[in-house]
Amino acid sequence: MTRTARIFFVMPLLAVCGLAPYAAGQTTDERGWSFSQRFQGSSNAAGVVLKTSSTATYSFNRHVEAYAGVPIYFAREASATGGSKFMNGIGNVYSGLLVTAGNSAIDYSSDLVVTAPTGDRTRGFSTGHPTIDWTNTFSHSFTAVTPYASIGAANTISDTSFFVRPFSSKGVVAHFEAGALVHVAPRITVGASGYGVRAKGEQQIITKVVEQPAPQPAASPQQPSPGGLLPGIARNAGLGGSAGRSEKDRVQNVFVTRQETLGPPEIANDHGFSTWISVRPGALTDFHIGYSRSATYHFDSVFFGVGFRVGR
Repeated sequence: MTRTARIFFVMPLLAVCGLAPYAAGQTTDERGWSFSQRFQGSSNAAGVVLKTSSTATYSFNRHVEAYAGVPIYFAREASATGGSKFMNGIGNVYSGLLVTAGNSAIDYSSDLVVTAPTGDRTRGFSTGHPTIDWTNTFSHSFTAVTPYASIGAANTISDTSFFVRPFSSKGVVAHFEAGALVHVAPRITVGASGYGVRAKGEQQIITKVVEQPAPQPAASPQQPSPGGLLPGIARNAGLGGSAGRSEKDRVQNVFVTRQETLGPPEIANDHGFSTWISVRPGALTDFHIGYSRSATYHFDSVFFGVGFRVGR
């Protein structure tokens, strides 16, 4: 286990230990199993990516729960000729630990999730490596408005609860989000947020929406291509002819034209905003639909999700 992975594991455990006295006073009636099923998808110029996830959760009390599950992906490349086809397969199985706490001033949650490389690498459903993502969220409710902010660290760019990404990635990243939820009716919530992803070190991007033979890695610092590293990656990714754009812009969107790319942090960096509306017909069901704009990738996406839960 790498030093970074050890840090990711130790820090959530410290958080759990610190919250244990707070949670110990809860009754055993709050323990139990639940099962949830979620179907969600995103559509943009790159194509359509759908995902259904089956998750089993065990709640130790109202503050600590462990979960595990498996996703199945369905992806279709956008094509002007109409010759594209759906690719489907199992993604990376996942397991996680969610810890929540709160008082009158602030609510807090810590979500640590790890995955095993069970997905099909050739279809972009995995990079062939285990992943880990630790996200911390802070929020506070003011009657009908709940602002929130989250910060996390990972060795992959994960899907969110709303958005299914059109690629899998490997590489150290930090991710941020800040927004607010507005409860406009007893069962209806409107949300908006801004997000950012900042990468560090070499990044690997494997697309879910381009089916191509495995390519050669992009130019590395040890073997620079003519004109420098960033232009070399742009040419290898099929983006070198984009006139009027900066070098950083030309290495973006590699997942649109190339099945696999190795490159610098710029190919994984991203920022943008999202807005959505959520409806809860019942306590155990929910539906959402929304819009996301990636300012970095110059992508407009529509996303949706529907889910249900049984058990505790």
